[in-house]
Amino acid sequence: MFRNAAIAILATGALVGQEPSKPDYTRGAIWWPHFTSVYKRPVVADVNMANSPRVDQLLRDGNLYLSLEDTISMALENNLDVAYMRYEPLIADTDILRARAGGGVRAQGADPSNQSTGSSAGGGSSGGVFIPRVATGAAGGPPIPQLEPVLTGNTGWAHRSNPTTSNFTTGTNTFISEGSSNGLTYSQAFLTGTAFSLSFNTNGTSNNSLRNNFNPSTTSNATLGFRQSLTQGFGRSINSRQIHIARNNREVSDLAFKQQVIQTVSQIQTLYWDLVSYNEDVRVKQQSLALSEKLYNDNKRQVEIGTLAPIEIVRAEAEVAARQQELTASVTLVQQQETVIKNAISKNGVSDPRIAEVRIVPTTRITVPTVEPVEPVQDLVSMALQARPELAQSRIRLTNADIGIKAVRQAMLPQVDFVASMTNNALAGTVNPNVLTIPGQPVAVPSEFFLGGVGTTMNQIFARNFPDYSVGLQLTVPIRNRAAQADMAAAELQHRQQEIRLQQGENAVRVDVRNSLIGLQQARARVDSAIKSRVLQEQTVDAEQKKYALGASTIYNVILAQRDLALSRSVEVAAMNNYTKARVELDRAPGQTLAKNSISVEEAYQGTISRPPDPIPQRRPGEE
Repeated sequence: MFRNAAIAILATGALVGQEPSKPDYTRGAIWWPHFTSVYKRPVVADVNMANSPRVDQLLRDGNLYLSLEDTISMALENNLDVAYMRYEPLIADTDILRARAGGGVRAQGADPSNQSTGSSAGGGSSGGVFIPRVATGAAGGPPIPQLEPVLTGNTGWAHRSNPTTSNFTTGTNTFISEGSSNGLTYSQAFLTGTAFSLSFNTNGTSNNSLRNNFNPSTTSNATLGFRQSLTQGFGRSINSRQIHIARNNREVSDLAFKQQVIQTVSQIQTLYWDLVSYNEDVRVKQQSLALSEKLYNDNKRQVEIGTLAPIEIVRAEAEVAARQQELTASVTLVQQQETVIKNAISKNGVSDPRIAEVRIVPTTRITVPTVEPVEPVQDLVSMALQARPELAQSRIRLTNADIGIKAVRQAMLPQVDFVASMTNNALAGTVNPNVLTIPGQPVAVPSEFFLGGVGTTMNQIFARNFPDYSVGLQLTVPIRNRAAQADMAAAELQHRQQEIRLQQGENAVRVDVRNSLIGLQQARARVDSAIKSRVLQEQTVDAEQKKYALGASTIYNVILAQRDLALSRSVEVAAMNNYTKARVELDRAPGQTLAKNSISVEEAYQGTISRPPDPIPQRRPGEE
């Protein structure tokens, strides 16, 4: 899904190295002509902990002006949870390379204990997305062929002294020999279940034997070996299973990254709307304080002219103190929420003095549509079943389990291999001048054909003067086959578990969607109720103040009415905040968060959002 983005990151050195020619992890280093490159440690660049330029573009006069869209963009560019998950597809690429070499897929994933950078107080807490990569085939199935060509060389020298009880074989009771050996073997296996090897060996010997015709002598041979599996390990589909699983796991990593992006965007939206509502609550508290102060000042003037009892000043002053305490609590709550957001949208959090000291000014206001759009629950569920990344991951894991079952099924068969070999032998040496002659017998003169050294043996090998051939079948029949039966049963049972897990996930998604829709309906009802209650309470306060001015009410009744109005306004703010968060949840449940916010997963993967920052407003929202 994000392969092009990954290659672009590799090419620019954003994540891996600084060299533009850095290869894709799925292919590895090129052996020719710089064959030493395959033995060098890959260059992985340090993590870039600098924030994106968007931070500087939105700073002015000690304030960070953030629209909801800019907050989301900054989170996708700088959030450490997202940055952490960007490495997962690259790690999955290394598994593809490993599988191409005949290695197994490593069973690992993102650290489930990873804590979100936006999970402090006031924000939705969650950990990083966990990727359960599947390493099918490790416990059962035919061994994967070693697909890497291997060159093996050996050389050695030895000196031996052997006392013997008879000189019949060597002509001496103290047999002393020196020898050297050299060998070179090239071997490789293929996905078809075919394996071959080509080896060349040469041995040089020098000894004090009086029976050998040649001393020193050289023997050489070249052997071509061939093996073809006919049952277990036969066929490309079985032997390439780890490659298919690694590619599937690469898709799982892509889906997990998408899931992390969705999770991060949903959290950032929740944090942002909380900050907006907290700021709105501060404004409400300021209005309540202003009303209390006005009442206090009015009472003070009336006491001074003698039209009101002095005790009323005490009551009004107590009300001012209470409203001031509420305002202080709301202001500190805003400051805490700003700290949480700063940590979520920057790589260094509040450790950066510029970020730590600025005030966040949200420029997007909470709006509630007049008419709620009708979204049939059946359509939302259908979208969720298609779009939710975790369900797609479960389906891929089920596919991997199917691949494993096929491999384990073949491992239950008896093992039948066709083997063949061809060897060319050679001998050369120098006539032994100390050869023991038998009295009365003519001296045996060795053939000149064998006189010489390594060059003579090479000529004999290529001329195939002394060939050996062999072909055969190797049959291995496990009598009870209990290990294979156990592996097969376990694979089938695990497959059933995966089917249940998928169904369980689909059921959970259906419940999630329905609950989200119900939650939105409830939140909308609370908003409508809160608005009506606030309007009625405003009318009540106005009527009570008029009655008080005419002497038909008391200061206590006015204070109670103002308290109720402040409470109704706070309830309205909380209701609208809950509505926006319910809308965020309804976008997330059917998997439409990215589409509704026009977010490109490829841009999130690259860590650079093309959307330009919103212009900084001339005035803060709410200012006249």
